[in-house]
Amino acid sequence: MALAASGLLFASTPASAATSCLGSTCTGKDPATTTCQNDAKTVYWDGWFNVELRYSPSCRAAWARWQGAGGATEPLKVQIENNQGATYSVTTTGATVYTRMVNDKDVLARAAGFKNGGAQYSYTAWY
Repeated sequence: MALAASGLLFASTPASAATSCLGSTCTGKDPATTTCQNDAKTVYWDGWFNVELRYSPSCRAAWARWQGAGGATEPLKVQIENNQGATYSVTTTGATVYTRMVNDKDVLARAAGFKNGGAQYSYTAWY
């Protein structure tokens, strides 16, 4: 009986009620392992490589995502950066990828895509 009552206590508070990080404490974290992905939205995307700038209002963090179908003939580097100097990137040849997060609380972030060793590139707007 005591165990059942104890379980009811924990069930009354949903796990998603609290953010797993906020602002600068999100920097370097994987958005898929935090609650940040729960309310994330695409705020900008670049029109050339279709790289998305994802933003979580509850975490005030941002990351870059590219949703691919596979079979790309050349690598695409997907990058996130903020105007405080935090930068993360990942390279894909067609699989869907996303970067680690950067702080977007009271700072700006943008996403980018790079091909041909950086000779071709495209950025989203700052957010």
